[in-house]
Amino acid sequence: MNLRSLFRRNRFKNRAKPDKAERKLSKLARAAGLIAEWRKRYARAAAMCVLLLAALAALTWALDRPVRLISMDGNFQRVSPGQIEKAVAPFAHAGFMSADLDAVQRAVEALPWVDHARVQRRWPGSLHVTVIEQTAAARWGEAGLLNTRGELFIRSAAHVPVELPRLSGPDGTESQVAQRYLAVQGRMLEAGLRIAALRLDERGAWEMDLDSGVTVRLGRRDVDERIDRFIRTASQVIAHRMNDITYVDMRYSNGFAIGWRNSQAPASTPAKHSDDTDA
Repeated sequence: MNLRSLFRRNRFKNRAKPDKAERKLSKLARAAGLIAEWRKRYARAAAMCVLLLAALAALTWALDRPVRLISMDGNFQRVSPGQIEKAVAPFAHAGFMSADLDAVQRAVEALPWVDHARVQRRWPGSLHVTVIEQTAAARWGEAGLLNTRGELFIRSAAHVPVELPRLSGPDGTESQVAQRYLAVQGRMLEAGLRIAALRLDERGAWEMDLDSGVTVRLGRRDVDERIDRFIRTASQVIAHRMNDITYVDMRYSNGFAIGWRNSQAPASTPAKHSDDTDA
């Protein structure tokens, strides 16, 4: 073997690939380096977060001074500013920043005649309350009041507006009766009539009183259709005889009956009696 061949053999031997153990050690070394670098970055990020939170806490503490003023606005007719201030006062002691605005809103909306409230912070140390009062659309029973959504918001009002229509029905039917009234009142007004009362009895039968004193009997079945027929037909028949009529009975499939105060002959004869058992 000459020197040239020996040199070539040594050269290729030196260039041989590292074995598996060496490759594994190399990978572990790289992984350890990456972990160390990640730990450094995480530590720097954590330290920055701690500093930011500390700064925010210090700022909040500096701004969280006692509330010095409670301001309010709204069209106050049934709710007094004193009632609102009394409802807000327990929350004002928590401070300007820590006052729970949602809790303040709930406290104000719990007052009688308050429909909706909005609470805002106003720099540097006041809470502002905007109040929208309930709008009474009808009476419920003797002293209850319903709003325009058909919700019973007061069960026993001290002062009941006498001009409001009176609705009544079994417990739990407030919304049902109110929705029927709200659905038909506009059409009645267009026909020159005004509903003074609307009743739903325990059997599910409906009646309404007009402001002229005439009672319209609607029964339990096809109530909406009977109201439509009354507006289209019966109201035109009785329009000029309101003072002579006590009731109009719409519980017929193709007609109606009129009850006269002086036992006069009916203006129309019902074609067919309905199958309402209460007719």
